[in-house]
Amino acid sequence: MNKDEYQKLVKKLSPKEPKLRNACVAFLVGGFVGFLGEVIVNILMESFGLARVDSYAWLAFILILFATFMTAVGKFDNWVQKAKCGLIIPTTGFAHSVQSAALDYKKDGLVTGIGANVFKLAGSVILYGIVSAFILIIIKVVLYG
Repeated sequence: MNKDEYQKLVKKLSPKEPKLRNACVAFLVGGFVGFLGEVIVNILMESFGLARVDSYAWLAFILILFATFMTAVGKFDNWVQKAKCGLIIPTTGFAHSVQSAALDYKKDGLVTGIGANVFKLAGSVILYGIVSAFILIIIKVVLYG
């Protein structure tokens, strides 16, 4: 059996992923996270008298704190298995990636473990976010002065 035949056999025998179902679940969960975020923002504005901008900053802090805590106690991965990208795409996914790397490498020490590996997964998100922002700013300056 050559390499091409093997790849065809693997493709044939691999279980098919329900892409439409996963997309619908991710859409609904992501929408629910957004809805819950708006509820939290309104509670912060009404109960604590915060401005909308300040409420969104506190919302980001709350979501990051919640995701890192749930990752630390081992619950976030179970939720992601069910919710798919509905939990990974928002801020919670970024916080989870950083926290997961920190937990995975804590046994190697603060510097060579956590310090060297904490942004292993999230680093690419940061890098391409910065590069994209730079390119968009250049386009804006060229087009609009």
